[in-house]
Amino acid sequence: MKKYISLSIALCSLLGIYSCDSYLDINPKQVLDEGILNKPSDIDGFVTAAYARMCEMGSLDSSPYMYWWSGSMRSDDCFKGGGGVADAIGSFGNLSTFTNVTPNTGALDGTWYNSYQVIQRCNTAIQRMANFTEAELPEKNSRMGEVLFIRTFTYYRLKKLWKYIPYIDENVVGASDAFEAVPNREPGQENDLYLWQRILDDFKKAESLLPLDQVDKGRISRNAATAMIARTMLNMAYEQNDQHQVVNINKKMLEDALPYIDKIIEQEGTRVGLEADFGNNFLLQYDNNTKESIWELQFSINDGLSTGGRINRAEGLNHPYMWPKQEDGSYGFQCCDFNHASYTMANAFKTDENGLPRFDDYNDDDYGQYVKNPDGSFNLEKVNSGAKEYFDKYTWDPRFSHTMVAPGQPWKYNPDLLFDASASRDPITYSYLKPIKELPDPDCGCLMYDGWQFNSMNKKMIRYDDVLLWKAEILIQLDREMEALPIINKIRTRAANSTIRLTMADGSYTMNYHVGTYQPGVNCNWTKDYAWQALIWENRLEFACEGHRFFDLQRWGLLEKTMNDYFFIERSRFPWLNTAHFTAGRDEYFPISQPQMEYAKGNYTQNPGY
Repeated sequence: MKKYISLSIALCSLLGIYSCDSYLDINPKQVLDEGILNKPSDIDGFVTAAYARMCEMGSLDSSPYMYWWSGSMRSDDCFKGGGGVADAIGSFGNLSTFTNVTPNTGALDGTWYNSYQVIQRCNTAIQRMANFTEAELPEKNSRMGEVLFIRTFTYYRLKKLWKYIPYIDENVVGASDAFEAVPNREPGQENDLYLWQRILDDFKKAESLLPLDQVDKGRISRNAATAMIARTMLNMAYEQNDQHQVVNINKKMLEDALPYIDKIIEQEGTRVGLEADFGNNFLLQYDNNTKESIWELQFSINDGLSTGGRINRAEGLNHPYMWPKQEDGSYGFQCCDFNHASYTMANAFKTDENGLPRFDDYNDDDYGQYVKNPDGSFNLEKVNSGAKEYFDKYTWDPRFSHTMVAPGQPWKYNPDLLFDASASRDPITYSYLKPIKELPDPDCGCLMYDGWQFNSMNKKMIRYDDVLLWKAEILIQLDREMEALPIINKIRTRAANSTIRLTMADGSYTMNYHVGTYQPGVNCNWTKDYAWQALIWENRLEFACEGHRFFDLQRWGLLEKTMNDYFFIERSRFPWLNTAHFTAGRDEYFPISQPQMEYAKGNYTQNPGY
């Protein structure tokens, strides 16, 4: 849907500029009056405006859709990175260590504010479409389903970040006070399930309206809504109390989610399927071009916009720093080296003699022990030679090399471009291990630099591997772990077969890859407890550094133990983590920002602990 990303500047101005105290007003005074856009032919502009706002977040830390800082950096996947501990300490730094996080912490207000701008655009589009019949607007159902999905997905993300949020639909109209009066936590509700139910109901409405196939690539189709129905029910099943503890697993809810998952799985081989190579999911040429991708955010470059394109700004900090150097003296990547993989994450890809995860001893050593001098300084010869002593000591899941790169290893499957230690701004603090899934080849033609570094690769938001692992999770929780076994093994088999791109210039493999499947009675004892451990690990490896990890642990109720165990180990490697600590009953969710608390004039209830 690249062509739909380019909106007229007039329409963007109409729908996008709001003061802080009226971001949901339906009729703001602008240069262009909404009242003149009232024909059926105008509707696509309103729908496109909703799509566009998802992808045009105005700052690097204010997108609800980009997961690296909210889901990877706050988990045991990734470190903040950048130019040292002081770099972005008031936002990313504090959020990553769960220290000094307050309603005034950076990143929080912008994410909330921009999310409700998306919601406002969706509500405006829904209100306008209600004025026309299907005869007048033949695409009405599809367009209604698209904006309903966008709105509901935005609420889904907000709920995962804040738990209690004001749910504002197209029926809330009027001046600012109409929106201020909507509470984030409605009186008389015992828990947050009423919000989940609204999200679920709206995804079901979207599913009923959307077609299975869209003419325009990039438009949301029915499978995206079906997947999000199942995903929402999966979240609902893990019921929480007010201290954010999981107090019940609703098995009936899990059972009810299975038919929605099966609706998608039944299409395998036609509309959906796993890519033969895992790496296809993270390459520019596969944007809108795989069966594995069920929905992806659309980005573009040099598309006629005055900004140079609707590029991915939310992950713009993550490119390497001033590397590689070109013949003309310039650099392929210029900024800013945020987002580094933790040693705990890297170690999780180690495998044993059977090709299975090393559940018990995976984290006993680390990359740093093999590339440092006795005084703690890095031995650059060992670093740039690929830390062979470390990597040759073990066998590895190939997903390591699809997920991250160490100096001396090929950058993004290019054996002629070896990642260099010079691309890391502060490796003593954050290591040399660089996540690469969201990053392109520097010669992709998809990069833009305007003081920050951006690229126009799409962001795959829902993939078929997500759906398969959701089913495996549900089956295990329903005591049907033997039915989950072939699903997990299917994911592992694809990983084992995804090595063709993982080679050095001489054709040898970058690392010693070895992945096996689980074979009960041969290499494992496939009990429910063991299957659950395998499921958690598979989720971790399949979606490493994509921003899933925090929210998986949140759903399962495992955040406190996992994060504090992680901090205990990693602070011995990186002393800046000495102050890091996860506080249960508080750190599972963000505080509502102070500007939003003031805007609501007492109608919002702050999250506990803040």
